[in-house]
Formats: sequence, C-alpha cells, structure tokens
Amino acid sequence: MRERRGDRERGSTLPFVLVCWLVAALMVFGAIAASDAFLEQQAVQSVCDGAALAAANQADEAAIYAGGLGAQLPLTRATAEAAVADHLGAGISALDGWTAETDGSEVTLRCSRSVDIAFGWLFLGGGQLERTAVASARAPTLG
Repeated sequence: MRERRGDRERGSTLPFVLVCWLVAALMVFGAIAASDAFLEQQAVQSVCDGAALAAANQADEAAIYAGGLGAQLPLTRATAEAAVADHLGAGISALDGWTAETDGSEVTLRCSRSVDIAFGWLFLGGGQLERTAVASARAPTLG
C-alpha cells in the first residue's frame, strides 16, 4: 500500500498549536507579574518618599535651642528615625525594614518590603519579591 504525502504529516499541527498557546499564556502571565511588581515598587517608593519628607520636616529642637536657627532646620539621626517611625506608625503602609541617615541638612531613607505578586508561584516558586526604595529630602530653608 502506498502512503500519501499528506498522511505522513497528519497530526503534526496539534503539538505546534499547544506549544504556541503555552508560550502565549506564559507571555501574558509574565506581563501581569511584571506589572504587579512595578506597581508594588511604586507603592514602596511612595511610602519611602512620604517618610523621608516627614523626617526632613522634623528639626532637632535641642540643636535649635543650643545653636539657634541657621539657614535651615538642623536634622539629627535620632529625630529623623523618630519622625519616620511616627509616620509609618500612622498605618499608612507597612515596611519590612528601613534605615535613615542624615548629614544634618538632608535625610536619606532606605526602605524595603517583601510582597506577593500575581503568578508568583510560577515565576518565583511561591516566594515573595523584595522591593526596595531610596528616598531623600532636604530640611526646609529659612528666610
């Protein structure tokens, strides 16, 4: 019996179609996961920016009483950390960790939070994604 050419290739399109659907689904899931990760990064950055502004607006009263007012409000690490803790304690958004540093006129805040993202089970093996942000703010100037 002679085999026709079309019979040899029969059924070869189904695996190809399934692979194409799988690739398309992975691309869609990846885009959704990337969008979710981006939005979580924006949320952490927003919280970090707000906390840095709160810290920059908290002057060290002891330094003001001791040395008077200069061109800008004096900042210390202790007052910056207290202002950040108060800001975050207001229930705006939780962070897993943060550190504050100051040079006396500018506050730099590093914030981090671990988040669950959409389809994290697929791309992260069920783990969380750590998002970090850095924000800085200068103390207000006087005059």
